Amino acid sequence: MNKYAVIIYWSEEDEAFVAEVPPTPWVRRARSSQQAALASAQEAIRLWVDTAKEFGDPIPEPKGRRLIFA
Repeated sequence: MNKYAVIIYWSEEDEAFVAEVPPTPWVRRARSSQQAALASAQEAIRLWVDTAKEFGDPIPEPKGRRLIFA
């Protein structure tokens, strides 16, 4: 299991919860709930890693930082 950070926020523009994965600017999923956005992002990460392994592409290491907003 990969441990990439997933940032989830409400987007007025998309009128949905958006999940983004920081090391991959192209993994961005908009869904109707936070749980659905997270599940979609996790699936995208899995597919991305599987494809990178298949083609021998580099896979960035997870950053391991925590974001805290007050």
